[in-house]
Amino acid sequence: MKIQDSVLGEANARREADLRRDYESLGERLARRGIAIDAIKAKIAAFGIALPSWAAGTGGTRFARFPGAGEPRDVFDKIDDCGAVHRLTGLAPAISLHIPWDKADPAALLARAGEHGLIFDAVNSNTFQDHPDLPLSFKYGSLSHVDKAVRDQAVAHNLDCVELGRKIGSKALSIWIGDGSNFPGQADFTRQLDRYLESAHRIYAGLPEDWRLFVEHKMYEPAFYSTVVQDWGTSYLIAQELGAKAACLVDLGHHAPNVNIEMIVARLIRFGKLAGFHFNDSKYGDDDLDAGVIDPYRLFLVFNELVNAEGTPGFSPAYMLDESHNVTDPLESMMASAMEVARAHAQALLVDRAALRAHQESNDALMASETLKTAFRTDVEPILAMARLEKGAAIDPVAAFRALGYRAQAAAQRPKVSGAGGGIV
Repeated sequence: MKIQDSVLGEANARREADLRRDYESLGERLARRGIAIDAIKAKIAAFGIALPSWAAGTGGTRFARFPGAGEPRDVFDKIDDCGAVHRLTGLAPAISLHIPWDKADPAALLARAGEHGLIFDAVNSNTFQDHPDLPLSFKYGSLSHVDKAVRDQAVAHNLDCVELGRKIGSKALSIWIGDGSNFPGQADFTRQLDRYLESAHRIYAGLPEDWRLFVEHKMYEPAFYSTVVQDWGTSYLIAQELGAKAACLVDLGHHAPNVNIEMIVARLIRFGKLAGFHFNDSKYGDDDLDAGVIDPYRLFLVFNELVNAEGTPGFSPAYMLDESHNVTDPLESMMASAMEVARAHAQALLVDRAALRAHQESNDALMASETLKTAFRTDVEPILAMARLEKGAAIDPVAAFRALGYRAQAAAQRPKVSGAGGGIV
């Protein structure tokens, strides 16, 4: 399915005059603060975030899943859907595959992605589920399992992911494991971590020279008493031990409530171990809600640290969404989330860093806070929308998506998926 340029052009034409007036007005106000609006727009136009293939389908909970119309049937439908998100937002030029869910012929994957102008981001391994084509179970762990045969199987799966990723142009492997324990005494914490490290070293040794390894931590789930890679400190220690190509991935939902995530980001930047982000939002735990729906100020504060680090040697974090869309259209949610991430970036670019530094050096807590709030309270939507328009995307992506009838077209071509069963899929 393709987005029709003529229909998109008509949708933009109805909004363009108002957008240009809003952009001009905002430009005048920013100029009084010494900010060139076109420079901010250029940085936003160059910004991109990867889409996770799995987010193109409806998510779920441990209890149920309620799929919608036109669900993707396979990885090629997912690529088509992610291509539509990029076409309408201009913000999502890459797609991240999850193996074995998305395993397919590399040439076919490249051809379909090329039709949409997409490239492939990090590949994600999966050892938190059993695979139909693998003989051993990951029920009691994978890279840290007590049985070496299971660990060998998990290592081989990760190396298979690397091989597929190499063929499709990926440059990173992202590893998240569900290993841990559900009862006190079930596992020896130290031996379990040692087994994980031994397995991770073997994967690291199999990376191509120009690849990176993203170590992802998670506080809990599916292991509810202890988790092997449970926080950013353990993730950092693992990355340090593995070597220069290993770094820490920060998922905004993988922290205890009230953790200062932006400070974690600053620490990882300081020590050269920030791999990148999985963006989402959280109310209670790893809710995987749309980015910015609960705490947009925290998202802004994260980007404040990222903008502050621009120009640091070797600083090139990877950005990706990682969400579970249970009650919304997944493509609309991905569009909204990509725009919220870009919004936080634009707001962070507006921070008066000279003034902020002066307030910090003079211990003026109130004015330091107000300097950040001035940037956060600025409505940057005209910048985002103008960047989209000039890239040939939609001024209002969700409205255009609905006007184009993309979901109805998908439903007509794809048979309805059963909602039976539970679990996040």
